[in-house]
Amino acid sequence: MDWFNYFGLIVIAIIMIPNIIFAIKHKDGFENKYKNKVVEIMEQIGRYACFALMIFNIPFVYFDFWFEHALIVYLIVNGVLCLTYLTFWVICWNKSGKLKALSLSIIPSAIFLFSGIILAYIPLIAFAILFGVNHILLSYKNYSIATATSGVI
Repeated sequence: MDWFNYFGLIVIAIIMIPNIIFAIKHKDGFENKYKNKVVEIMEQIGRYACFALMIFNIPFVYFDFWFEHALIVYLIVNGVLCLTYLTFWVICWNKSGKLKALSLSIIPSAIFLFSGIILAYIPLIAFAILFGVNHILLSYKNYSIATATSGVI
């Protein structure tokens, strides 16, 4: 791959499909109950950096696949992770709970981190860690606050 990663674009498109459908069907949006601006900003920086870095390869910090047949591994693992992500969206569509909160935050984080590692792409690894830590924290805290205020466990 040169500067453009078509496979990364497909992965981003796949994981965005349920999010776009959810946004269309829930016009009022998602209420973030965990009000920590630093975490929110770090998550957004990590998210959009991961989106961009999954698609665009920056010379001198992107080293491409570093072992034989890595492309096949990249496609299989990301395919399984994307399928798993879509499956959790279907299972948890009208539900809320810890399973939904954690699965829908851990899986995309794993996709970004795995992609960065297999591509030896240092900025993607760094931003995947930034995104993953903050996204998982936000998701878990939102779940915890919602559970505490509703009295449901």
